[in-house]
Amino acid sequence: MYDELKFENCNHSKDPILGCALEGVASVAAGIKDASIVIHSPQGCASTVGAAYDTHEVDFTRRKIACTRLFETDVIMGASDKLKDMIKEADKTFRAKTMFVIGTCAADIIGEDIKGICRKMQSEVNAKLIPILAGGFRGNSNDGLNLGLEALLPFIKEVDRIPNSVNIIAPQANINPTWWADLKWVKDILNFLGITVVSVLPYDISLSDLENAGGACANILLSHDVGYEFAYKMQEKYEIPLILSDIPLPIGLKNTARWIRALAEYFYVGEKAEELILKGEEMVADILRKRALMIIPRYRNCRVSVSADATMGISILRMLFEELEMIPEVILLRSETISARNILEKELEDLHIHPKLAFSVDGYQIKQALTNIDVDVVIGSAWEKYMAEEVGIKVAFDVFNPTNRDVYVDRAYFGYEGMLNILEVFGNDWERSFRSKEINFEQYI
Repeated sequence: MYDELKFENCNHSKDPILGCALEGVASVAAGIKDASIVIHSPQGCASTVGAAYDTHEVDFTRRKIACTRLFETDVIMGASDKLKDMIKEADKTFRAKTMFVIGTCAADIIGEDIKGICRKMQSEVNAKLIPILAGGFRGNSNDGLNLGLEALLPFIKEVDRIPNSVNIIAPQANINPTWWADLKWVKDILNFLGITVVSVLPYDISLSDLENAGGACANILLSHDVGYEFAYKMQEKYEIPLILSDIPLPIGLKNTARWIRALAEYFYVGEKAEELILKGEEMVADILRKRALMIIPRYRNCRVSVSADATMGISILRMLFEELEMIPEVILLRSETISARNILEKELEDLHIHPKLAFSVDGYQIKQALTNIDVDVVIGSAWEKYMAEEVGIKVAFDVFNPTNRDVYVDRAYFGYEGMLNILEVFGNDWERSFRSKEINFEQYI
């Protein structure tokens, strides 16, 4: 079905792509509106938490971050009293309902009992303390997202079921530079179909929103990289089924139609769904007919390398192969989950393609693959674009994070307009690739 790539001299990562567990935990905590964060760490880790707030577009006036600023002597002698004092100070200063107390690598090295300290301190502060151990030894940012989601489980309550309702899980766990637009697209589709969104876990929600999540009829996970274990625990504890988890996310015409139909089938709103699909496909055909008549011939039989996370990398394949007539030669995924592998295998079998494949790649492995495999186009981030240029691949599409693109307006990659947004990036990057950099304008002076 596929040829899994093997790399030599890769006993350790040479250019890690994913950040540490703290990055993922912070991304969860930053999504809770009435929460503060105390990091038991050297001061540099505070910038990682700040970056998580950036991802949620929460400005400095609404951030509640405190750091114990561990030094060498603290790591050698221990710093429990320092953490206790910081918890008290943060409680008085921020007056938040919830406080995430996060242990980092340094706390792990010390062997700090974060959970025990929070248990003893709970009666001395007003905020509900949530201890999380997020040292980088515990994994990458995806692992951290899973740790953060798990910490939210005790706050979800058993409440009355809300008819025709869903929770949306982990919308930020993908590499669309404007993932907020994908979340809005999903919300708009649900609204059109008469389906209520109870909560988005964890994005711009309060503790009361979190408590009410137990009343949803279903959970929708917007990631193939994280969140499965959390969703299955919710299914077991609150009998909220995880739906749409065995198919790619809605990127391109066919995947969008499949995703909407699967959603509509679960909630018995098939007629409305077909209206959406018909309108969306007509809009795409009309736009492409007017402005992109040459787009299919341009890309036909281009051999492409896709370098992305599982969420985007798997979901874009059908659009590339069936709708743009490209040939995926190599797929390089930043992550690896059993669920993602299963979805990818089904997709490749259904598409009857046999690309080379690698999971959990680092920068070194990506460059090695691009060097050794003959492709015409690289689809990835700005990082892959630079690598492609270095190894002599002329065309690269800068679609995913980290991107060099200036982004002022959020643009979805999900759905019908999302397909056009991706194609617009493709089209502009294609044109730039073939513009001469050697023109001597002096001859015209």
